[in-house]
Amino acid sequence: MTTRTGRTDMTFHSGVVRTSDPDAPLAEAVAVVDGRIAAVGSTTDVLAATSSDTRVVDLGGASVTPGLIDSHLHPLWGARLSAGIDLEGVATLEGVRAAIAAEAARLEEGEWVRGWNLDYVAFDGAAPHRAVLDEAAGGRPVLLMFYDLHTALASEVALAAAGIDGPREFGDASSIVVDSAGVLTGELREPSAYDLVVNAAPAPSLDDDCAMLRATFRDLAAVGLTGCAVMDGSVRLLDVLERMEETADLGFRLDVFLWHRPEDDDAAVEATIAAGRRSGRSWRVAGIKLFSDGVIDTGTAWLHEPDTCGAGRAGFWPDWDRYRAVIRRYDEAGLQLATHAVGDGAVSAVLDAYAELPPAVPERPRRIEHLEVLSDADVEQLRGTGVVASMQPLHMQWRHADLSDSWATRLGAERAATGFRARDVLDAGVPTVFGSDWPVASFDPRTGLAWACARTAPGAVAVGDGADAAGVVFEPEQRVSVEDALVAYTRSAALALGDPDRGVLRLGAVADLVVWDVDPATVAPTALGSIAIRTTMVGGVLTHDRPAPA
Repeated sequence: MTTRTGRTDMTFHSGVVRTSDPDAPLAEAVAVVDGRIAAVGSTTDVLAATSSDTRVVDLGGASVTPGLIDSHLHPLWGARLSAGIDLEGVATLEGVRAAIAAEAARLEEGEWVRGWNLDYVAFDGAAPHRAVLDEAAGGRPVLLMFYDLHTALASEVALAAAGIDGPREFGDASSIVVDSAGVLTGELREPSAYDLVVNAAPAPSLDDDCAMLRATFRDLAAVGLTGCAVMDGSVRLLDVLERMEETADLGFRLDVFLWHRPEDDDAAVEATIAAGRRSGRSWRVAGIKLFSDGVIDTGTAWLHEPDTCGAGRAGFWPDWDRYRAVIRRYDEAGLQLATHAVGDGAVSAVLDAYAELPPAVPERPRRIEHLEVLSDADVEQLRGTGVVASMQPLHMQWRHADLSDSWATRLGAERAATGFRARDVLDAGVPTVFGSDWPVASFDPRTGLAWACARTAPGAVAVGDGADAAGVVFEPEQRVSVEDALVAYTRSAALALGDPDRGVLRLGAVADLVVWDVDPATVAPTALGSIAIRTTMVGGVLTHDRPAPA
Protein backbone atom coordinates (compact mmCIF):
# COMPACT_ATOMS: atom_id res chain seq x y z
CA MET A 1 0.00 0.00 0.00
CA THR A 2 1.40 3.39 -1.02
CA THR A 3 0.20 6.18 1.27
CA ARG A 4 -0.53 9.80 0.36
CA THR A 5 2.98 10.70 1.55
CA GLY A 6 4.56 8.34 -0.96
CA ARG A 7 5.40 5.79 1.71
CA THR A 8 4.99 2.12 0.91
CA ASP A 9 4.15 -0.43 3.61
CA MET A 10 6.33 -3.44 2.84
CA THR A 11 7.46 -6.73 4.32
CA PHE A 12 10.74 -8.34 3.25
CA HIS A 13 11.09 -11.99 4.22
CA SER A 14 13.14 -15.16 3.71
CA GLY A 15 16.52 -13.48 3.56
CA VAL A 16 19.40 -12.31 5.69
CA VAL A 17 18.62 -9.15 7.63
CA ARG A 18 21.71 -7.50 9.08
CA THR A 19 20.21 -5.07 11.57
CA SER A 20 23.32 -3.27 12.94
CA ASP A 21 21.59 -3.74 16.31
CA PRO A 22 24.13 -5.23 18.73
CA ASP A 23 21.33 -6.84 20.74
CA ALA A 24 19.90 -8.71 17.72
CA PRO A 25 22.29 -8.45 14.77
CA LEU A 26 20.60 -11.01 12.50
CA ALA A 27 17.03 -11.73 11.42
CA GLU A 28 15.15 -13.26 8.49
CA ALA A 29 12.49 -10.63 7.84
CA VAL A 30 11.60 -7.00 8.41
CA ALA A 31 8.32 -5.09 8.04
CA VAL A 32 7.81 -1.40 7.33
CA VAL A 33 4.60 0.44 8.22
CA ASP A 34 4.06 4.19 7.89
CA GLY A 35 7.76 4.89 7.48
CA ARG A 36 8.90 2.97 10.56
CA ILE A 37 10.18 -0.51 11.29
CA ALA A 38 7.10 -2.41 12.48
CA ALA A 39 8.64 -5.86 12.99
CA VAL A 40 11.99 -7.63 12.79
CA GLY A 41 12.51 -11.33 13.34
CA SER A 42 11.80 -14.70 11.81
CA THR A 43 9.93 -15.00 8.52
CA THR A 44 7.07 -16.79 10.25
CA ASP A 45 6.60 -14.15 12.95
CA VAL A 46 6.94 -11.13 10.67
CA LEU A 47 4.56 -12.51 8.03
CA ALA A 48 2.05 -13.30 10.76
CA ALA A 49 2.12 -9.64 11.78
CA THR A 50 1.78 -8.36 8.19
CA SER A 51 -1.56 -6.90 7.09
CA SER A 52 -3.26 -7.96 3.87
CA ASP A 53 -2.72 -4.62 2.08
CA THR A 54 1.05 -4.61 2.60
CA ARG A 55 3.42 -5.22 -0.30
CA VAL A 56 5.22 -8.49 0.48
CA VAL A 57 8.64 -9.24 -1.04
CA ASP A 58 10.24 -12.69 -0.93
CA LEU A 59 13.95 -11.97 -0.70
CA GLY A 60 14.87 -15.44 -1.85
CA GLY A 61 18.02 -15.33 0.24
CA ALA A 62 18.89 -11.73 -0.59
CA SER A 63 20.00 -9.40 2.17
CA VAL A 64 18.64 -6.31 3.91
CA THR A 65 20.75 -3.79 5.82
CA PRO A 66 19.99 -0.38 7.28
CA GLY A 67 20.32 2.46 4.81
CA LEU A 68 23.93 3.39 4.17
CA ILE A 69 25.21 6.79 5.33
CA ASP A 70 28.25 8.44 3.75
CA SER A 71 29.93 10.22 6.64
CA HIS A 72 31.88 12.70 4.51
CA LEU A 73 30.40 13.93 1.25
CA HIS A 74 30.24 17.15 -0.80
CA PRO A 75 26.98 16.77 -2.76
CA LEU A 76 26.55 20.21 -4.31
CA TRP A 77 30.26 20.77 -4.87
CA GLY A 78 30.49 17.29 -6.35
CA ALA A 79 27.49 17.86 -8.60
CA ARG A 80 29.10 21.04 -9.95
CA LEU A 81 32.58 19.58 -10.41
CA SER A 82 31.44 16.36 -12.03
CA ALA A 83 29.92 18.37 -14.88
CA GLY A 84 33.40 18.87 -16.34
CA ILE A 85 36.07 16.44 -17.60
CA ASP A 86 36.60 13.43 -15.35
CA LEU A 87 40.38 12.90 -15.47
CA GLU A 88 40.39 9.73 -13.40
CA GLY A 89 43.05 7.37 -14.71
CA VAL A 90 44.76 10.01 -16.86
CA ALA A 91 48.37 9.52 -15.78
CA THR A 92 50.36 11.54 -18.33
CA LEU A 93 50.53 15.14 -19.49
CA GLU A 94 49.79 13.91 -23.02
CA GLY A 95 46.54 12.45 -21.75
CA VAL A 96 45.65 15.66 -19.90
CA ARG A 97 46.43 17.71 -23.02
CA ALA A 98 44.24 15.49 -25.19
CA ALA A 99 41.32 15.66 -22.76
CA ILE A 100 41.50 19.47 -22.59
CA ALA A 101 41.71 19.82 -26.38
CA ALA A 102 38.71 17.55 -26.91
CA GLU A 103 36.63 19.44 -24.34
CA ALA A 104 37.66 22.82 -25.77
CA ALA A 105 36.53 21.72 -29.22
CA ARG A 106 33.15 20.62 -27.86
CA LEU A 107 32.26 23.79 -25.94
CA GLU A 108 30.38 26.87 -27.11
CA GLU A 109 32.05 30.25 -27.52
CA GLY A 110 33.03 31.79 -24.17
CA GLU A 111 32.62 28.61 -22.11
CA TRP A 112 35.35 27.53 -19.70
CA VAL A 113 37.09 24.18 -19.77
CA ARG A 114 36.54 22.60 -16.37
CA GLY A 115 37.90 19.30 -15.09
CA TRP A 116 38.34 17.24 -11.93
CA ASN A 117 40.14 14.16 -10.63
CA LEU A 118 43.51 15.40 -11.92
CA ASP A 119 46.27 13.19 -10.50
CA TYR A 120 49.63 14.58 -9.39
CA VAL A 121 51.28 11.57 -11.02
CA ALA A 122 50.55 13.08 -14.46
CA PHE A 123 53.37 15.56 -13.82
CA ASP A 124 55.86 12.73 -13.28
CA GLY A 125 57.33 14.20 -10.11
CA ALA A 126 57.58 17.75 -11.45
CA ALA A 127 55.69 20.68 -9.97
CA PRO A 128 52.28 21.23 -11.60
CA HIS A 129 52.40 23.94 -14.27
CA ARG A 130 49.78 25.66 -16.41
CA ALA A 131 51.75 25.20 -19.65
CA VAL A 132 49.80 22.11 -20.67
CA LEU A 133 46.53 24.00 -20.14
CA ASP A 134 47.64 27.04 -22.11
CA GLU A 135 48.80 24.88 -25.02
CA ALA A 136 45.74 22.67 -25.31
CA ALA A 137 42.80 25.01 -24.72
CA GLY A 138 43.12 27.33 -27.70
CA GLY A 139 42.85 30.47 -25.59
CA ARG A 140 39.93 29.34 -23.46
CA PRO A 141 40.12 29.69 -19.67
CA VAL A 142 40.82 26.35 -17.99
CA LEU A 143 40.43 25.28 -14.38
CA LEU A 144 41.28 21.74 -13.29
CA MET A 145 40.86 20.37 -9.78
CA PHE A 146 43.22 17.74 -8.42
CA TYR A 147 41.52 14.64 -7.03
CA ASP A 148 41.99 15.73 -3.39
CA LEU A 149 40.18 19.09 -3.88
CA HIS A 150 43.03 20.85 -2.10
CA THR A 151 44.85 22.03 -5.22
CA ALA A 152 43.75 23.44 -8.57
CA LEU A 153 45.56 24.31 -11.77
CA ALA A 154 44.44 27.34 -13.80
CA SER A 155 45.43 28.54 -17.25
CA GLU A 156 46.87 31.98 -17.91
CA VAL A 157 43.52 33.20 -19.25
CA ALA A 158 41.67 31.89 -16.18
CA LEU A 159 44.15 33.55 -13.83
CA ALA A 160 43.69 36.84 -15.66
CA ALA A 161 39.90 36.53 -15.46
CA ALA A 162 40.24 36.22 -11.68
CA GLY A 163 42.54 39.22 -11.47
CA ILE A 164 45.46 37.11 -10.24
CA ASP A 165 48.81 38.58 -11.24
CA GLY A 166 51.03 37.39 -8.40
CA PRO A 167 51.16 35.91 -4.89
CA ARG A 168 48.77 37.07 -2.16
CA GLU A 169 48.54 36.74 1.56
CA PHE A 170 45.65 34.65 2.88
CA GLY A 171 44.27 34.13 6.35
CA ASP A 172 45.19 30.44 6.19
CA ALA A 173 47.76 28.18 4.53
CA SER A 174 46.43 28.80 1.00
CA SER A 175 48.91 30.03 -1.60
CA ILE A 176 49.23 31.18 -5.21
CA VAL A 177 52.37 29.44 -6.48
CA VAL A 178 55.04 31.23 -8.52
CA ASP A 179 58.31 29.89 -9.91
CA SER A 180 61.82 31.06 -9.00
CA ALA A 181 61.43 34.01 -11.36
CA GLY A 182 58.18 35.09 -9.71
CA VAL A 183 56.01 33.93 -12.64
CA LEU A 184 52.62 32.34 -11.93
CA THR A 185 52.69 28.56 -12.43
CA GLY A 186 48.90 28.23 -12.30
CA GLU A 187 49.02 26.05 -9.19
CA LEU A 188 46.58 27.22 -6.51
CA ARG A 189 46.86 25.53 -3.14
CA GLU A 190 43.84 25.25 -0.87
CA PRO A 191 40.36 26.74 -1.33
CA SER A 192 41.04 30.38 -0.42
CA ALA A 193 43.42 30.53 -3.39
CA TYR A 194 41.55 28.52 -6.00
CA ASP A 195 38.14 29.97 -5.10
CA LEU A 196 39.35 33.23 -6.66
CA VAL A 197 39.26 31.48 -10.03
CA VAL A 198 36.17 29.38 -9.26
CA ASN A 199 34.26 32.57 -8.50
CA ALA A 200 35.42 34.16 -11.75
CA ALA A 201 33.99 31.33 -13.84
CA PRO A 202 30.34 31.33 -14.96
CA ALA A 203 28.16 30.21 -12.03
CA PRO A 204 25.09 27.96 -12.21
CA SER A 205 21.73 29.45 -11.29
CA LEU A 206 19.80 28.36 -8.22
CA ASP A 207 17.54 26.25 -10.42
CA ASP A 208 20.59 24.71 -12.13
CA ASP A 209 21.95 23.73 -8.72
CA CYS A 210 18.59 22.22 -7.76
CA ALA A 211 18.48 20.11 -10.92
CA MET A 212 22.07 18.90 -10.48
CA LEU A 213 21.49 18.01 -6.85
CA ARG A 214 18.23 16.19 -7.59
CA ALA A 215 20.07 14.05 -10.15
CA THR A 216 22.87 13.42 -7.66
CA PHE A 217 20.40 12.18 -5.06
CA ARG A 218 19.02 9.68 -7.57
CA ASP A 219 22.54 8.41 -8.22
CA LEU A 220 23.25 8.15 -4.51
CA ALA A 221 20.06 6.16 -3.92
CA ALA A 222 20.95 3.73 -6.72
CA VAL A 223 24.03 2.59 -4.77
CA GLY A 224 22.23 2.20 -1.43
CA LEU A 225 22.89 5.57 0.16
CA THR A 226 20.07 7.06 2.22
CA GLY A 227 21.92 9.99 3.80
CA CYS A 228 25.20 11.79 4.25
CA ALA A 229 27.16 14.23 6.35
CA VAL A 230 27.76 17.27 4.16
CA MET A 231 31.23 18.62 4.87
CA ASP A 232 31.19 21.83 2.84
CA GLY A 233 27.96 23.43 3.99
CA SER A 234 27.18 26.95 2.84
CA VAL A 235 24.26 29.35 2.82
CA ARG A 236 23.97 28.64 -0.91
CA LEU A 237 23.46 24.93 -0.22
CA LEU A 238 20.78 25.70 2.37
CA ASP A 239 19.02 27.93 -0.16
CA VAL A 240 19.14 25.13 -2.73
CA LEU A 241 17.71 22.57 -0.31
CA GLU A 242 14.91 24.93 0.67
CA ARG A 243 14.03 25.56 -2.98
CA MET A 244 14.04 21.82 -3.74
CA GLU A 245 11.66 21.03 -0.88
CA GLU A 246 9.19 23.61 -2.16
CA THR A 247 8.25 21.18 -4.93
CA ALA A 248 9.12 17.67 -3.67
CA ASP A 249 10.78 15.73 -0.91
CA LEU A 250 14.50 15.18 -1.33
CA GLY A 251 14.39 11.41 -0.91
CA PHE A 252 17.68 11.72 0.92
CA ARG A 253 18.79 12.86 4.39
CA LEU A 254 21.48 15.49 4.85
CA ASP A 255 23.26 16.56 8.02
CA VAL A 256 25.02 19.75 6.99
CA PHE A 257 28.27 21.00 8.52
CA LEU A 258 28.81 24.66 7.67
CA TRP A 259 32.30 25.56 6.55
CA HIS A 260 34.38 27.88 8.75
CA ARG A 261 37.52 29.45 7.28
CA PRO A 262 40.40 30.59 9.52
CA GLU A 263 40.03 34.20 8.33
CA ASP A 264 36.38 34.38 9.45
CA ASP A 265 36.03 37.05 12.14
CA ASP A 266 33.69 37.10 15.15
CA ALA A 267 30.86 38.61 13.08
CA ALA A 268 31.18 35.76 10.58
CA VAL A 269 31.07 33.25 13.41
CA GLU A 270 27.83 34.71 14.70
CA ALA A 271 26.35 34.71 11.20
CA THR A 272 27.26 31.04 10.85
CA ILE A 273 25.64 30.27 14.20
CA ALA A 274 22.48 32.00 12.98
CA ALA A 275 22.51 29.97 9.75
CA GLY A 276 22.87 26.88 11.92
CA ARG A 277 19.26 27.22 13.01
CA ARG A 278 17.98 26.46 9.50
CA SER A 279 16.46 23.07 8.67
CA GLY A 280 13.98 21.34 6.39
CA ARG A 281 12.00 18.13 6.24
CA SER A 282 14.98 15.96 5.25
CA TRP A 283 17.92 18.14 6.20
CA ARG A 284 19.33 20.14 9.06
CA VAL A 285 22.44 22.05 9.98
CA ALA A 286 24.25 19.66 12.31
CA GLY A 287 27.48 21.49 12.97
CA ILE A 288 30.64 23.20 11.80
CA LYS A 289 33.43 21.93 9.56
CA LEU A 290 36.90 23.38 10.21
CA PHE A 291 40.36 22.64 8.83
CA SER A 292 43.46 22.05 10.93
CA ASP A 293 45.73 21.20 7.99
CA GLY A 294 45.78 20.41 4.26
CA VAL A 295 46.96 17.25 2.50
CA ILE A 296 50.11 15.17 2.45
CA ASP A 297 50.64 15.32 -1.34
CA THR A 298 51.36 19.08 -1.37
CA GLY A 299 53.18 19.30 1.95
CA THR A 300 50.30 21.10 3.69
CA ALA A 301 49.43 18.30 6.12
CA TRP A 302 50.53 18.88 9.73
CA LEU A 303 52.92 16.11 10.77
CA HIS A 304 54.78 15.26 13.94
CA GLU A 305 57.97 15.17 11.87
CA PRO A 306 58.75 16.89 8.55
CA ASP A 307 58.01 15.01 5.35
CA THR A 308 60.76 13.97 2.94
CA CYS A 309 60.69 17.45 1.37
CA GLY A 310 61.06 19.19 4.74
CA ALA A 311 57.41 20.33 4.82
CA GLY A 312 54.51 19.40 7.07
CA ARG A 313 55.37 21.22 10.27
CA ALA A 314 52.66 23.89 10.14
CA GLY A 315 48.92 23.80 10.58
CA PHE A 316 46.27 25.59 8.56
CA TRP A 317 45.71 28.37 11.09
CA PRO A 318 48.21 31.21 11.53
CA ASP A 319 47.06 31.37 15.16
CA TRP A 320 46.09 28.04 16.76
CA ASP A 321 44.69 29.88 19.78
CA ARG A 322 42.10 31.38 17.43
CA TYR A 323 41.02 27.86 16.43
CA ARG A 324 40.56 26.95 20.08
CA ALA A 325 38.50 30.07 20.73
CA VAL A 326 36.32 29.50 17.67
CA ILE A 327 35.47 25.89 18.48
CA ARG A 328 34.58 26.90 22.03
CA ARG A 329 32.10 29.48 20.70
CA TYR A 330 30.51 27.01 18.29
CA ASP A 331 30.33 24.38 21.01
CA GLU A 332 28.60 26.84 23.35
CA ALA A 333 26.10 27.54 20.55
CA GLY A 334 25.16 23.85 20.38
CA LEU A 335 26.79 23.02 17.07
CA GLN A 336 28.68 19.79 16.47
CA LEU A 337 32.38 20.10 15.72
CA ALA A 338 34.07 18.32 12.80
CA THR A 339 37.70 19.12 12.04
CA HIS A 340 39.68 18.05 8.99
CA ALA A 341 42.97 16.55 10.20
CA VAL A 342 45.00 14.49 7.74
CA GLY A 343 48.42 14.48 9.41
CA ASP A 344 49.29 12.89 12.74
CA GLY A 345 50.38 16.25 14.17
CA ALA A 346 47.01 17.75 13.27
CA VAL A 347 45.08 14.86 14.84
CA SER A 348 46.98 15.25 18.11
CA ALA A 349 46.56 19.03 18.18
CA VAL A 350 42.81 18.79 17.53
CA LEU A 351 42.41 16.18 20.27
CA ASP A 352 44.23 18.50 22.68
CA ALA A 353 41.92 21.37 21.72
CA TYR A 354 38.78 19.24 22.07
CA ALA A 355 39.95 18.11 25.53
CA GLU A 356 39.82 21.74 26.72
CA LEU A 357 36.07 21.90 26.04
CA PRO A 358 33.29 20.73 28.35
CA PRO A 359 32.43 17.03 27.96
CA ALA A 360 30.56 16.28 24.72
CA VAL A 361 26.92 15.23 24.84
CA PRO A 362 25.68 12.10 22.98
CA GLU A 363 23.70 14.11 20.44
CA ARG A 364 26.82 16.11 19.49
CA PRO A 365 29.92 13.89 19.57
CA ARG A 366 33.03 15.65 18.32
CA ARG A 367 34.54 14.42 15.09
CA ILE A 368 37.88 14.34 13.30
CA GLU A 369 37.80 13.88 9.54
CA HIS A 370 40.34 11.79 7.59
CA LEU A 371 43.08 10.76 10.10
CA GLU A 372 45.18 9.48 7.21
CA VAL A 373 48.38 9.05 9.22
CA LEU A 374 48.49 8.07 12.88
CA SER A 375 51.36 7.20 15.18
CA ASP A 376 50.87 4.63 17.95
CA ALA A 377 50.68 7.52 20.41
CA ASP A 378 47.89 9.13 18.38
CA VAL A 379 45.82 5.94 18.48
CA GLU A 380 46.25 5.85 22.25
CA GLN A 381 45.34 9.53 22.51
CA LEU A 382 42.08 8.77 20.67
CA ARG A 383 41.20 5.92 23.02
CA GLY A 384 38.49 6.82 25.51
CA THR A 385 37.90 10.35 24.22
CA GLY A 386 34.58 9.59 22.53
CA VAL A 387 35.82 11.54 19.50
CA VAL A 388 34.54 10.06 16.23
CA ALA A 389 37.15 8.96 13.70
CA SER A 390 35.67 9.70 10.26
CA MET A 391 37.89 7.82 7.81
CA GLN A 392 38.01 7.15 4.06
CA PRO A 393 39.91 3.90 3.39
CA LEU A 394 39.11 4.09 -0.34
CA HIS A 395 41.55 7.01 -0.59
CA MET A 396 44.22 4.33 -0.71
CA GLN A 397 43.29 3.90 -4.38
CA TRP A 398 45.97 6.43 -5.36
CA ARG A 399 48.76 4.56 -3.60
CA HIS A 400 51.33 2.67 -5.68
CA ALA A 401 52.93 -0.61 -4.67
CA ASP A 402 56.40 0.79 -5.45
CA LEU A 403 55.76 3.91 -3.28
CA SER A 404 56.12 6.17 -6.30
CA ASP A 405 52.85 8.03 -5.67
CA SER A 406 53.03 11.58 -4.29
CA TRP A 407 51.48 10.56 -0.94
CA ALA A 408 54.05 7.85 -0.19
CA THR A 409 56.92 9.86 -1.66
CA ARG A 410 56.18 12.67 0.79
CA LEU A 411 55.88 10.33 3.77
CA GLY A 412 58.60 7.80 3.04
CA ALA A 413 58.15 4.03 3.31
CA GLU A 414 58.11 3.79 7.11
CA ARG A 415 55.43 6.40 7.67
CA ALA A 416 53.39 5.32 4.64
CA ALA A 417 52.84 2.08 6.55
CA THR A 418 51.01 4.07 9.25
CA GLY A 419 48.29 5.16 6.84
CA PHE A 420 44.55 4.52 7.19
CA ARG A 421 44.78 2.54 10.44
CA ALA A 422 41.09 1.64 10.57
CA ARG A 423 41.58 -1.71 12.32
CA ASP A 424 43.76 -0.22 15.06
CA VAL A 425 41.31 2.63 15.60
CA LEU A 426 38.37 0.23 15.89
CA ASP A 427 40.30 -2.05 18.23
CA ALA A 428 41.01 0.96 20.45
CA GLY A 429 37.25 1.32 20.94
CA VAL A 430 37.07 4.57 18.95
CA PRO A 431 33.70 5.33 17.28
CA THR A 432 34.62 4.88 13.61
CA VAL A 433 32.67 5.85 10.50
CA PHE A 434 33.46 5.61 6.81
CA GLY A 435 32.79 7.89 3.86
CA SER A 436 33.99 8.82 0.40
CA ASP A 437 34.76 12.57 0.41
CA TRP A 438 33.09 12.60 -3.03
CA PRO A 439 33.94 14.02 -5.50
CA VAL A 440 37.44 13.18 -4.25
CA ALA A 441 36.56 9.49 -4.61
CA SER A 442 33.58 7.46 -5.79
CA PHE A 443 30.51 7.83 -3.61
CA ASP A 444 29.62 4.17 -4.15
CA PRO A 445 29.70 2.69 -0.63
CA ARG A 446 30.34 -0.75 -2.07
CA THR A 447 33.71 0.55 -3.28
CA GLY A 448 34.33 2.03 0.16
CA LEU A 449 33.45 -1.29 1.81
CA ALA A 450 35.79 -3.17 -0.51
CA TRP A 451 38.75 -0.91 0.29
CA ALA A 452 38.08 -1.04 4.04
CA CYS A 453 37.80 -4.83 4.07
CA ALA A 454 40.38 -5.82 1.45
CA ARG A 455 42.75 -2.80 1.30
CA THR A 456 43.27 -3.46 -2.38
CA ALA A 457 41.45 -2.50 -5.55
CA PRO A 458 37.91 -3.88 -5.86
CA GLY A 459 37.98 -6.84 -8.22
CA ALA A 460 41.57 -7.77 -7.31
CA VAL A 461 42.21 -11.37 -6.34
CA ALA A 462 44.56 -11.11 -3.39
CA VAL A 463 47.16 -13.82 -2.99
CA GLY A 464 47.90 -14.19 0.71
CA ASP A 465 48.89 -10.84 2.13
CA GLY A 466 50.97 -9.66 -0.78
CA ALA A 467 50.71 -8.38 -4.33
CA ASP A 468 49.26 -10.06 -7.37
CA ALA A 469 48.68 -9.04 -10.96
CA ALA A 470 45.85 -6.73 -9.96
CA GLY A 471 47.63 -4.79 -7.24
CA VAL A 472 48.85 -4.87 -3.68
CA VAL A 473 47.24 -5.31 -0.29
CA PHE A 474 48.25 -2.27 1.75
CA GLU A 475 48.90 -3.01 5.44
CA PRO A 476 46.84 -6.23 5.51
CA GLU A 477 46.73 -6.15 9.32
CA GLN A 478 44.49 -3.07 9.06
CA ARG A 479 41.70 -4.84 7.16
CA VAL A 480 38.32 -4.75 8.88
CA SER A 481 35.52 -7.29 8.71
CA VAL A 482 32.53 -6.77 6.45
CA GLU A 483 30.31 -6.70 9.54
CA ASP A 484 32.39 -3.94 11.13
CA ALA A 485 32.47 -1.96 7.90
CA LEU A 486 28.69 -2.17 7.50
CA VAL A 487 28.24 -0.86 11.04
CA ALA A 488 30.59 2.02 10.20
CA TYR A 489 28.31 2.90 7.27
CA THR A 490 25.09 2.48 9.28
CA ARG A 491 24.71 2.42 13.06
CA SER A 492 27.98 4.16 13.90
CA ALA A 493 27.42 6.75 11.17
CA ALA A 494 24.00 7.64 12.62
CA LEU A 495 25.29 7.82 16.20
CA ALA A 496 28.15 10.03 15.01
CA LEU A 497 25.42 12.46 13.92
CA GLY A 498 23.66 12.14 17.26
CA ASP A 499 20.74 10.21 15.74
CA PRO A 500 19.92 6.90 17.49
CA ASP A 501 16.79 6.51 15.31
CA ARG A 502 18.70 5.76 12.09
CA GLY A 503 21.24 3.24 10.93
CA VAL A 504 19.53 0.32 12.64
CA LEU A 505 16.66 -2.08 11.88
CA ARG A 506 14.76 -2.46 15.12
CA LEU A 507 11.18 -1.89 16.23
CA GLY A 508 10.21 1.78 15.89
CA ALA A 509 13.32 2.96 14.04
CA VAL A 510 13.10 5.05 10.90
CA ALA A 511 12.63 2.80 7.86
CA ASP A 512 15.80 3.62 5.95
CA LEU A 513 17.00 0.36 4.41
CA VAL A 514 18.76 -1.29 1.50
CA VAL A 515 18.13 -4.62 -0.22
CA TRP A 516 21.24 -6.30 -1.66
CA ASP A 517 21.14 -9.17 -4.16
CA VAL A 518 23.36 -11.24 -1.87
CA ASP A 519 24.56 -11.00 1.71
CA PRO A 520 27.69 -8.80 1.68
CA ALA A 521 29.29 -10.90 4.41
CA THR A 522 29.28 -14.01 2.20
CA VAL A 523 31.38 -12.69 -0.70
CA ALA A 524 35.10 -12.05 -1.00
CA PRO A 525 35.86 -8.49 0.20
CA THR A 526 37.22 -7.54 -3.22
CA ALA A 527 33.87 -8.56 -4.75
CA LEU A 528 31.78 -6.25 -2.55
CA GLY A 529 31.73 -3.60 -5.25
CA SER A 530 29.92 -5.91 -7.66
CA ILE A 531 26.88 -6.73 -5.49
CA ALA A 532 23.76 -5.26 -7.06
CA ILE A 533 21.53 -2.97 -5.03
CA ARG A 534 17.91 -3.99 -5.50
CA THR A 535 16.01 -1.50 -3.35
CA THR A 536 16.71 1.67 -1.40
CA MET A 537 14.13 3.08 1.00
CA VAL A 538 14.16 6.34 2.96
CA GLY A 539 11.53 6.74 5.65
CA GLY A 540 9.33 4.16 3.96
CA VAL A 541 9.64 5.87 0.53
CA LEU A 542 11.23 3.90 -2.29
CA THR A 543 14.02 6.01 -3.75
CA HIS A 544 15.44 3.18 -5.87
CA ASP A 545 13.69 -0.04 -6.84
CA ARG A 546 14.43 -2.60 -9.51
CA PRO A 547 13.06 -6.10 -10.10
CA ALA A 548 14.81 -9.05 -8.52
CA PRO A 549 16.89 -11.12 -10.98
CA ALA A 550 14.92 -13.86 -12.70
